[in-house]
Amino acid sequence: MNTPTGMTSRVTDLLCTVLQIEPPPPGADLIESGLLDSIGFMNLFMAMEKEFGIGVTAADLSQDRFRTVERIAAFVAGKLGPAVAETVLTDPRTGAERRRIALGGEPEVAAAVAESRAAAPAWAALTPRVRARRLLRLADLIEERSAEYVAAERAGTGKPAAEAAGEVENCADLLRFYAGAVRADVAPAGGHHLPGRESWVRWEPLGVIGVIVPWNYPLMMAAWRIGPALATGNTVVLKPALTTPDTALLLARDAAATLGPGVLLTVPGDRDTGRLLVDSDVDAVAFTGSEAGGRDIVTRAGLRRVSLELGGNCPALVLPDAPPDTFEALVRAATYNAGQSCAAPARVITLRENYLETVEGLAKAMADRRAGVHFGPLNNADQAARYDRIIGQSAAAVEHIAPLAPPPGEEGGHWRPGRILADLPPDDPAVLEEVFAPVLTVQAADDHAEALALANSVPQALAASVWGTCTDTVLELAQGLNAGEVWVNCCLEQTAELPHGGRGGSGHGTDMSVLALTEYQRPKTVTVRVGRG
Repeated sequence: MNTPTGMTSRVTDLLCTVLQIEPPPPGADLIESGLLDSIGFMNLFMAMEKEFGIGVTAADLSQDRFRTVERIAAFVAGKLGPAVAETVLTDPRTGAERRRIALGGEPEVAAAVAESRAAAPAWAALTPRVRARRLLRLADLIEERSAEYVAAERAGTGKPAAEAAGEVENCADLLRFYAGAVRADVAPAGGHHLPGRESWVRWEPLGVIGVIVPWNYPLMMAAWRIGPALATGNTVVLKPALTTPDTALLLARDAAATLGPGVLLTVPGDRDTGRLLVDSDVDAVAFTGSEAGGRDIVTRAGLRRVSLELGGNCPALVLPDAPPDTFEALVRAATYNAGQSCAAPARVITLRENYLETVEGLAKAMADRRAGVHFGPLNNADQAARYDRIIGQSAAAVEHIAPLAPPPGEEGGHWRPGRILADLPPDDPAVLEEVFAPVLTVQAADDHAEALALANSVPQALAASVWGTCTDTVLELAQGLNAGEVWVNCCLEQTAELPHGGRGGSGHGTDMSVLALTEYQRPKTVTVRVGRG
């Protein structure tokens, strides 16, 4: 909790850093003395958003509020509220503290939803052309500031720079895709469907969308949700994961400058913040996260629209005639983002005739993938503990462990090696649970039917892959897999044009493609009598 004295000290430190000045005397007039000019104000507001997780609105722009350090401290404390707690964010690469941020409570959530509600009519009233132009400008701004976004994404996730840069690029691309897709107008064609009547269908926005995204792809998962929601005329209140609010705050800042005030707002916080958002006056909820979190949201949302993407534990069927690069491709996909991808392969299933070859091939490929060189750390201490628990409880008789190579000075981070687990029972925790880490299990089946049964034996049904060169066989198996997305001889290949979504324990709803537009719209049929009939 913030005390006045402590907040004054923090604001003083922030001012000195932003303005590159010595600490001003108590009560010094920052404006009269020339220490705080228009550029200084802009830099200060950006720094306050990063440091405290608060934004300065037009209603706040009174110079008296920012005339002295003490008044700025009072303003910040008032924004945070006396009951708002802070949380310490750590760098997953080192385990060290990297920043502190205020947790959004009931006042912050209510204020954000109210501001978003107020902005909704004007945003929805814009033509698709105008909304598209603003989304394109936001995409441009993200690219112009890509270095800042990459640094923020890496700070929260520990991703290698190339991965983070690729995800920033994908975010901009997705926004551009929806800027164009919404103008294509996928509504059923109007026409003469009833005697003496003309009918057409209007697709209307739902209103205010509460979006809750996870920590594994903080920016990209946000783009998957906000892209179609904003393009179709909704406003959005975004709640990022507790450990990765950085790029979501940048999004809100840049959206205010390009889309308009209140169209996209970010409220950092924990699970309680997310529950408050679901319980608030939002018209729909889009959630990406755990199955337990999804069940809680469904209970709280009641009759409101809910879109859920809840994780994977994805199978990969490897046949005896699999292509030569299969093992390397599977290991590369399983270690991308340290295996923290819902659609990544997790359970390799072979026939008995190619079981040993597969275990050996995967082990060799995994030995060449080192945490700290080829992929980053796990995101947080809880995720590292989950990995340790599942590996510790596994009864795998065969275990191949890749080397660890954290960079110097980062040995205290949440680094975990890649693993291949084989000769394990069908009820092994590493099989039944989504480890969400750089781990592949290997199981053997007597025939194709048993392989499909093993693949479809877990509650999750998000993605899967088949590896083989006989066209008839791989297509038959692809058809038999219970998953929303299936790859043949490739994995984790996704683009804005193709839909992504789960079944069963992986939730329901669609991300990406034009199909996602309907997640955030509702149809209205209009029928008009013509003539005297």
